[in-house]
Amino acid sequence: MLKYNLCFIRQDTKILLLNREFSPWLGRWNGVGGKLEKDERPRESMIREIHEETQINPSCLYFKGLITWTNSEGGEFGGLYLYLADIPENDVYQTPIKTDEGILDWKDIDWILHPENDGIASNISRCLEKVLYDDHCFNHHSTFNNDRLIDQISTVIDARIEEDKDLEAEYLDKYMKSDSFIK
Repeated sequence: MLKYNLCFIRQDTKILLLNREFSPWLGRWNGVGGKLEKDERPRESMIREIHEETQINPSCLYFKGLITWTNSEGGEFGGLYLYLADIPENDVYQTPIKTDEGILDWKDIDWILHPENDGIASNISRCLEKVLYDDHCFNHHSTFNNDRLIDQISTVIDARIEEDKDLEAEYLDKYMKSDSFIK
């Protein structure tokens, strides 16, 4: 049901981010990711996207949940699979690097999470702490109004959603009918 994925690649106290040259999030820093190909499993897609965008082959890739979104004006529901990859401190990955998607560069976690930082995709700074420091998987549901984030709710979800399409469909259907889902 979900068509996209996103990964934060961590090395010690830094995250490898992409300053996007295209919409969505034109000119903003975000994780790396993309679209799942036909019949591709989420984890396989994430590994492929990481390699295509960074040439990194992550040894540790953790499923961290979902990011879903709606528009308060009745726009369509969307979402992605969310991952965290760790690379060893002694691995050298020189940045900045210009890619087809934008510019890759390491950013300090404190800089990313700073409340006055408007250079980050707006829904990322609200969920990144849970991605980095909480062992649970969450659905981070964002509601936008004219591309401006107006709210985000994080709900613990079952990690099996990554691989179980029936469980994912059941969860998303139930979630969209619940009081937690902001329309």
